[in-house]
Amino acid sequence: MKFPSPQTLQSISELLGAKFIGPADFPVLGINEIHVVEPGDLVFVDHPKYYDKALNSRATVVLINKEVDCPEGKGLIVSDDPFRDFNKLTNHFRPFRQSHQSISDSAKIGQDTVIQPNVFLGNNVEIGENCIIHANVAIYDNCIIGNNVIIHSGAVLGADAFYYQKRTDKFDKLLSGGRVVIEDDVEIGALCTIDKGVSGDTRIRKGTKLDNQVQVGHDTVIGERCLIASQTGIAGCVIIEDEVTLWGQVGVTSAATIGEKAVVLAQTGVAKSLPGGKTYFGSPAEEAREKLKQMANVKRIPDILNKLEK
Repeated sequence: MKFPSPQTLQSISELLGAKFIGPADFPVLGINEIHVVEPGDLVFVDHPKYYDKALNSRATVVLINKEVDCPEGKGLIVSDDPFRDFNKLTNHFRPFRQSHQSISDSAKIGQDTVIQPNVFLGNNVEIGENCIIHANVAIYDNCIIGNNVIIHSGAVLGADAFYYQKRTDKFDKLLSGGRVVIEDDVEIGALCTIDKGVSGDTRIRKGTKLDNQVQVGHDTVIGERCLIASQTGIAGCVIIEDEVTLWGQVGVTSAATIGEKAVVLAQTGVAKSLPGGKTYFGSPAEEAREKLKQMANVKRIPDILNKLEK
């Protein structure tokens, strides 16, 4: 998430009421999570396990809960609660804005696009040309929809990330300031839910087709010309490369990558990254031919035991 205008290390630290380490005029251009940071971004870290990863990332500024040596070319902001202060930045630069009508005045709708009754379009939504948005679709603030996109009834684009910090007596929500971006020629089935990024984009690339009742988590990127069947659940920060097929009721764990042209058969549980160009089945997922062979051998166990007893 980029700020509307460049900030400085000092201005951000003053906004948070925290100490900074580095030049006061050091530029800060936005905030992002560790897996999508770019130069100019601020990233937060609140566990020693991830200090090195954050300090050595592409981020220019690190919001951290311990005073450490500042790497060359970076700035630090030392906070007693980086999670809380990251939320402060999201809330300051991209606050929730209440809507007072079904289609916001700031929404942009392309030529020959059809918007059916009872559609909700939030602030700053952009929809391209020749799209069909069916009844009762909700598209939250800042979502971007390309050309020739079809979205079926009941779909929700841009809901918050499922991302919480466990406290002693409750769960604290990490505020979502990212977007959903749908590229050209995508079709989204009825009752699909696509969560926006925490600070970056959840993206579905050109030509991909989603069946009904598919869940896509925050900051996930789905490649071009993928097919995703009904009741598939994809967690946050997943990368699905081009021309992947996920059949019904597949579940994909957070931060996994599924390689180009992979096929994942129905009811498979993807617990780790999978190389492309292969077919997978089972939970945890394995190459389908090997998994089916294992299942066939399991069925032979009673006969084997009977023969041993004789």
